[in-house]
Amino acid sequence: MTKEKSYRPNVAAIVLSSKYPLKSEILIADRIDIQDAAWQFPQGGIDEGESPKEALFRELMEEIGTDEVDILAEYPEWISYEFLNKGARKMYPFDGQTQKYFLVKLKSSAKLNLKTKEPEFIDYQFVSYKEVFEKISKVKKPIYTTVLKYFRKEGYL
Repeated sequence: MTKEKSYRPNVAAIVLSSKYPLKSEILIADRIDIQDAAWQFPQGGIDEGESPKEALFRELMEEIGTDEVDILAEYPEWISYEFLNKGARKMYPFDGQTQKYFLVKLKSSAKLNLKTKEPEFIDYQFVSYKEVFEKISKVKKPIYTTVLKYFRKEGYL
């Protein structure tokens, strides 16, 4: 009998700079715990009893030091993926994550700070749509492609 897969509920943020819509710059951040540059969007688990939007604001504060954002749009579906072997040990008992993506814009008053209580990123950059795909890890490309194409089709990017 095959064990049913277990997915950890998670939120992810595509963070646009405060210059949007005059300039479309997307935040990517380099994970502190992975060698050889692992650029990605901020993301994190949804705690029990927490809504996806509550988790979004909490995770942004924990990962980039600010929750001063405006939500522009939400990807209409949850997207699931399985962990690679290395990630699976760290996230036991989950086999993967199911994510809700949000497109957000930093408020002009927002100040990014990666030196949070438990830092997850060592660096960040604002890059163009095209540069996202040049920088991110191969593991993230299929999901990021799906989500970014959707927001582009909807006229946001």
